[in-house]
Amino acid sequence: MSSTITTPFGFSSTAAEVAEGIDLTGRRAVVTGASSGLGAETARALVGTGASVTLAVRDTAEGERVAKDITASTGNEDVQVAQPDLADPASVTAFTAAWQGPLHVLVNNAGVMACPEQYTEQGWEWQFATNHLGHFALATGLHDALAADGNARVVVVSSTGHQQSPVVWDDVNFAFRPYDPWLAYGQSKTANVLFAVEATRRWADDNITANALMPGAIYTNLQRHTGGRGSGRVPAELIKSVEQGAATSVLLATSPHLEGIGGRYFVDCNETEVVDRRSGTLHGVARYAVDPAGARRLWDLSQDLLTEAGAL
Repeated sequence: MSSTITTPFGFSSTAAEVAEGIDLTGRRAVVTGASSGLGAETARALVGTGASVTLAVRDTAEGERVAKDITASTGNEDVQVAQPDLADPASVTAFTAAWQGPLHVLVNNAGVMACPEQYTEQGWEWQFATNHLGHFALATGLHDALAADGNARVVVVSSTGHQQSPVVWDDVNFAFRPYDPWLAYGQSKTANVLFAVEATRRWADDNITANALMPGAIYTNLQRHTGGRGSGRVPAELIKSVEQGAATSVLLATSPHLEGIGGRYFVDCNETEVVDRRSGTLHGVARYAVDPAGARRLWDLSQDLLTEAGAL
């Protein structure tokens, strides 16, 4: 791996500051979970660069509201709304099959956190299914569109929560372990990082790069299962605004500092260190989350699960 990527931006940088001076006119982007929170602010910054952005959301009414708000604030009317449900493979397939033309940026932003025990009709644990498998199906389904761009980027929103659990290969769906919402969340967030590692390796000849990130601690709808305050373990001085939280996603999607760079994990707009134990901070990426062998194993597992479901 080449040297650690550092940028002029940091903890307090906003999405608008990161995107300043970037021109993505003629480029197309998809942002999942863009009907509120980080997704909406990420989309707003990308639209502000001149990009054509599709808000991929479950709630299209809310998506349309956000689209109008983004157009009003940026003057760019090139904002679309689509409705893939990441927990429903057929819905994702319908979205990818309908996509036409190249795609420059895919931001896998949507997610659920620490939700009560729940399973899809395929028997997949809800957080693994939504946070990882749905985005895996989306990205692989859009592969040809990403390859057509010749310099496409995939941005994967993970979390320091990945340090709570590796992917437990023999029991990803909690068939044997007692369900724990935070372990399930951690496993799904580890899967997000591993996806970025393997997508970058597997799609290198297509010049597609993928990077993962921790946006920071931000109070959004993601915390709806935790009383609106996340884990409750983050000091107040480390809480970011939504505009600050979206900055690292926008950086990975747009910055020339990331040209040709993939398979990395970023916090506060900079690449963070690999760690071998919980760091006690929001920085650091667990070694198991960037392990190339684990990344290949996850890719094969994901393909097998989706194939069995008739989604690939």
